[in-house]
Parts: sequence; C-alpha cells; structure tokens
Amino acid sequence: MAVFVALGAFLMTLAGGWTAQRVTDRRHLVLGLAGGLMLGVVGLDLLPEALRAADREIFGVPAALLLFVAGFLLAHLVERTLAARQAAHGGDEHDHHRAPEVGLTAAGAMVGHSAMDGVAIGAAFQVGSGMGTAVALAVIAHDFADGFNTFTITSLYGNARRRAIGMLVADACAPLLGALSTVFFHIPEPVLGGYLGLFGGVLLYLAAAEILPEAHHEHPARSTLLCTVAGAAFIWLVVGISG
Repeated sequence: MAVFVALGAFLMTLAGGWTAQRVTDRRHLVLGLAGGLMLGVVGLDLLPEALRAADREIFGVPAALLLFVAGFLLAHLVERTLAARQAAHGGDEHDHHRAPEVGLTAAGAMVGHSAMDGVAIGAAFQVGSGMGTAVALAVIAHDFADGFNTFTITSLYGNARRRAIGMLVADACAPLLGALSTVFFHIPEPVLGGYLGLFGGVLLYLAAAEILPEAHHEHPARSTLLCTVAGAAFIWLVVGISG
C-alpha cells in the first residue's frame, strides 16, 4: 500500500517540475513562489515534525533546533566555499550562474528529502492505515512543491536543462525507493526528527539567502511578493487539511 501511495508522490513531483519548466518567461514569479513554498515547508511542516520526533534537549536547546541551525550554517559554508573557489578561477563570486555545483548539491538534498518522505509513508503505514493516509496526503501535496523547487534550484545556478530534468526524475523516483526500503528496516523516530531539523536549516538558507533575493533582483514587483506569500499560505493549507 505504501509503495502504491508513493506512486502518487512520483506523479506529483513530475507535475511540479513540468509547471516550473512552462513558466520561464515569468521567472521572477516562479522564484518568488518557490521561496514561499520552501519557507512554508520549513516553518509549518518540517520544524514542528522535527521538534515532535526529536524531543530531547542538548544544553537546554531542543536537538532538532540545534541541527536546524547546523543545517543553515552548513549550507552557507558550502555556498561560500564554492563561490570563493569560483572567484579564484577568475569568475565573479556573486555570479550564481557560474556555480552549478551549488544547484546540484541543493537538488541532491531535495532528492534525499524525497527519499525520506517515502520512508515516512512506509513507516506511517506500519503504525496504521489512518496514520499512513494522513502522512501520504501531506507528502503527495508537498511533492508538487518539491518537483517545482528541484527543477528551479538546479536551473537557477546555470545547470543545463537536461541536468535539471535528470534531478527532477531522481526526485520523483526517490519516494518510491524510500517507501520500498521500509519493508526491510525501521528508522528510529529521534533520528528521523534530527534529519528533518537539519534539512530544514538547509532549505531555509536556500530560500532566504538565494532564491528570494534572486527573485527580486531584476523584478522587484509586488506580484513576486504575492507569489511568495501565496506559496507559504498553500503549505499552511496543506498542513491544516492533512493534520
């Protein structure tokens, strides 16, 4: 049952990537929406779930929040290191389109997250069909945003279209493989919560430091801001319905 439900996540991921490809003439709106979706996923879905699952504290701070900050700093470190390396080779440190590795690394993290989505579906169905259905609904709805963001992030950093499509297909297949893997093993809930916190930090850095500034760089329009708000509101709606 879990693998069958993950097939819906596969199709929704592809649908999100297809949508991102079709609106290249409205790139600033695409980036604005992607930033809002990413912000919503982090603040309204990943962090609450991470805090619930990884409920222990380290020196007075929830472990999930420490990993969230670590994920943000890790993403910043990777981006700065690649940018500095690019500048050392004669490129512009601030030209994101000359550092395609950043886009591939970010998209790779999205693929890893999608695999964990599949694991979450499988684990929830091990608990019961009601829990499995609720988790599956949230994952399938979010995977439209994941596909949208994976294609957008990969393309944003100057990767060829075929690479962006390749990462999109990998992102679509990941939930199927993740759901299938739960037949063979079980991930402890604290570990899953810690992972969600870490990934949330990475995602927030990409949204706040990369995607949204790029969206407003050439088109500081009110419509771009509205797309960002709409993206976050959509995730709130999804979380409310599935919760």
